[in-house]
Amino acid sequence: MSMEAKTPARGRRLIVLLPLLIFLGLAGLFLTQLLSGRDTSEVPSALIGLPAPQTNLPALEGMNLPGLDSKQFAGKVTLVNVFASWCGPCRDEHPVLLALSQDKRFVIAALNYKDQPENARRFLGDLGNPFQAIGVDAAGRAAIDWGVYGVPETFVVGKDGNIAYKHVGPLTPGSAQTLLLPEIEKALAAPG
Repeated sequence: MSMEAKTPARGRRLIVLLPLLIFLGLAGLFLTQLLSGRDTSEVPSALIGLPAPQTNLPALEGMNLPGLDSKQFAGKVTLVNVFASWCGPCRDEHPVLLALSQDKRFVIAALNYKDQPENARRFLGDLGNPFQAIGVDAAGRAAIDWGVYGVPETFVVGKDGNIAYKHVGPLTPGSAQTLLLPEIEKALAAPG
């Protein structure tokens, strides 16, 4: 009887310790990730170094600008910004895009994601238009091809037509200065 009585008691102790052991294991894993020095906010893109997706989106009516056509990327550095009028962070990043549009060494194009044309026109009319081309992606299909997680996102497309960099989330003056502009400079310096 002593052997049978000890086994259930040992099993109960193990069951009581199991959550603690799982917690310690997960805490160790999280601590390892935290101390690794890796930027956990960075979302890698499988498209970096690959040709920009073949895109041919119609123009945003009433803006007198072309739509978004990936053939336009050849031979020049292009920023492709994914935005929507209903996106609060897009409004926050817009002054940064306006400032970037002053640099004529590269083109800024837009993919207008799942938006109403009149709302997109009002958004740009109220805040200013930094874009040289605006393609309407009413169904969101092109955004899927680009690997967009959500709006806003900004891509740097090199002169060779390949995606050189992807920024997820709104651009801030700090992220534009420390992250985006160095990638633009690299793309500008690369052979085309």
